[in-house]
Amino acid sequence: MTQIVAYTNEHHRTSVIELWETAFGYETAHNTPSLVIDKKLAIADGLFFVAQANDRVVGTVLAGYDGHRGWLYSVAVHPAQRRQGLGARLVRHAEQALTARGCMKINLQIVSANESVRSFYESLGYAVEPRISMGKQVEANIPVATPLRN
Repeated sequence: MTQIVAYTNEHHRTSVIELWETAFGYETAHNTPSLVIDKKLAIADGLFFVAQANDRVVGTVLAGYDGHRGWLYSVAVHPAQRRQGLGARLVRHAEQALTARGCMKINLQIVSANESVRSFYESLGYAVEPRISMGKQVEANIPVATPLRN
């Protein structure tokens, strides 16, 4: 049975990094899994959850709440565990945690070309809104990638 629990330990860290590298791949320094984990844990808001099956992390969801809106990030399910309802369970778990904090609206962003993910979220009640997503990187807070040494 797959169980959803709060992220708590170094075992989770290694498994989450492996899962995110498998599920997402990363091309930018600000999305490096170890950095994302460190930044999330520094907030200590209790909104980082993992799904475990046989003591192995097979899914994740990060949520955020600023007192006005909630956000979902890093919803990931291991490829071998997909299409079994785990992604929906992770989203619902995060939604419940946000709702318990008083959140009235939950947002998320997806890559526009990823139609299967769009369909997944639509099946959970999310809708495309007439918004333009904008972002600005704060370069001073993004670590410089160091070259690999042989």
